[in-house]
Amino acid sequence: MPLTLVRSEMIEPIRVWHYDGQIAVRREPQLIDDGAMFRLVEGDWTSDSVAYADLVPRDPIGGQPSYGLKKLPGWKIGFFSPPPAGLLDRLPKPRTYGGLIDRFGLWPAAAVCGVLAASALFVVAQTPSLVAKLVPPAVERQLGDAMVGDFGNRACTNEPGRAALAMLTDRLGVRGQQGVRDRRGIDASDIIVVNIPINNAVTLPGGRIILFNGLVQDAKSPDEIAGVLGHELGHVAHRDVLESLLRQLGLSVVLGGLDGNIGGYTNMLLSTAYSRSAESRADEFAIETLNQHRISPAPTAGFFRRLEGEKPGPKGSAATLLAYVSSHPVSSQRAERFAQAAKQQKDYRPALDPGQWAALRSICKGSKADPRSMFGF
Repeated sequence: MPLTLVRSEMIEPIRVWHYDGQIAVRREPQLIDDGAMFRLVEGDWTSDSVAYADLVPRDPIGGQPSYGLKKLPGWKIGFFSPPPAGLLDRLPKPRTYGGLIDRFGLWPAAAVCGVLAASALFVVAQTPSLVAKLVPPAVERQLGDAMVGDFGNRACTNEPGRAALAMLTDRLGVRGQQGVRDRRGIDASDIIVVNIPINNAVTLPGGRIILFNGLVQDAKSPDEIAGVLGHELGHVAHRDVLESLLRQLGLSVVLGGLDGNIGGYTNMLLSTAYSRSAESRADEFAIETLNQHRISPAPTAGFFRRLEGEKPGPKGSAATLLAYVSSHPVSSQRAERFAQAAKQQKDYRPALDPGQWAALRSICKGSKADPRSMFGF
């Protein structure tokens, strides 16, 4: 029995409109169906055969379907009236907006999107902490060195004052000569006082800690300075500064911006707030360090309470221009935490004796304060 080919039902020619993507001339040819393909014919002009499967649904025009052609931008075809049922079976189905949402429903899709968004936010929030651990200490140190240099000649160099500062850092367990770092990556020579009348302290990348003279002058005792310094040492030990920079400035600045505007980065660092968890860890580190070295945390609690009550304003002291609370959030709960950590039965002793404390407060003696600091104060 001879084999015969059965062709699908043929469609009568249909008038359509068409742009070939080559010239801006609209044709109105006849669509000649040929099974899986079709041709367009207008007078003596005939197009190449086009597969229905190569058509791409476009937005309806005049309420009727229109199509483009794969790999041929500008090619368009549209209908003047609804295509017959037999032709609709061969034309690609129009895309419906919503896709998966239409398939699964609005609320299930919203729940999935919420989970994905929360997961993305979690990853973004954790990225700085993870990346900070991968940055080589030498790179972090290089950035910190550049920032310290930006303070110019404001470092206080009074010898008795520097000796008192060295004694204070030694009391907190930071020992060693320049270039010799302890297990926390801290070098005693990295801790300096600068002659800027601001009640603040800042930790720079690579373990650099800067105490502003305004902080030293406003403190009521060396134990208060010890508490602040212990807090900053906690940021060094946990590399919180690098993590904060990664969060605020982006990895490109930290790793690729060493030749850029270091002053601008330092200025931004001063206004960078650490995360709550970083502040909590730094407080824990400070309390542990103070108790370990027989320095009472109670004066630090008083220091926090005093700063919490200060309001910026013209009080005759430049210390009010930028309180320590600006980059280190202070609360009554934190002050209470230090107060409760003071163990009355412990044999506490002052961080410095009166003579050493007087020397530390005079560390900037002979250094000229520049009222026009790089921070605009």
